[in-house]
Amino acid sequence: MFRSFAAATILVSCLTATGWAQTPSTTDAPAATAPAKPVVKKATPKAKAAAKQLVATETGPCRLGVISTIGDRFAVQKFGLTVFETEESEAAVDGWGLDDLVFARVRAATNNEPTVKRIAYPKGAFQPFYNPTSRFLPDPREGLSAIVRNITPTAKCDRYLVVTRSKGQVPGTNLILDGVGAYNRGVGSILRHSHLFANIALSMLDGITYERINRPLAGVGARLAAGLRITEDPLTKLDNSLFPESTATVPGNATLLERTKTLIAANLDQMLPDYLKND
Repeated sequence: MFRSFAAATILVSCLTATGWAQTPSTTDAPAATAPAKPVVKKATPKAKAAAKQLVATETGPCRLGVISTIGDRFAVQKFGLTVFETEESEAAVDGWGLDDLVFARVRAATNNEPTVKRIAYPKGAFQPFYNPTSRFLPDPREGLSAIVRNITPTAKCDRYLVVTRSKGQVPGTNLILDGVGAYNRGVGSILRHSHLFANIALSMLDGITYERINRPLAGVGARLAAGLRITEDPLTKLDNSLFPESTATVPGNATLLERTKTLIAANLDQMLPDYLKND
């Protein structure tokens, strides 16, 4: 009997040892999970296609390079009865997107042709053009052709359309209006009147020689229409209450922004066909 009990005990011990040698069940000790791999976001096919399209646009052929330099300042001018009552100041309006508007109107005039490119340039690149060191002995390096040549070393465009600010006059006077802005003229609250103005010049340059390409009839139609106008131009007429008495209020004036954009777009739409019809 003792031998039977001992044999049974040995058999149970063997079975127990065999059980310990096996893999523990999941109920006794859960298996350790592998660390999660970081999720890598992949660009969608649309994003990849857009990126390829952008590269193709930037590196494709350039028939016409567009350079606009009008959009960083807004002139505020007040004229009294004498020259001593003249006040001139300007506001920085980089955020108005006036140069974006110019490019959009050129693209529209060319039916959104993909070979029409916008040319970027460093801030201040055209300061020598607007503020030359000498007006009596012009430095060729400060001319429009030299500046455009310097900022387009790799553009390789057939032509360059350069849009710049220019100077004009208050109709019927010798008062000078500089670039894009607003002016107020007269005396008293009743006789004073305010207007917007957008004096813009277009220049076409050859893409190899950078010489000006003459457009002798450009703008003739617009000037004739303005000269024959009997009534006051509603695009330029500005209520005295909208005239900015302080340049600090100009950048945030939404009404002034929209009115200025409308005037610039109208002027460009009149001028561009004569400059683009032979290109």
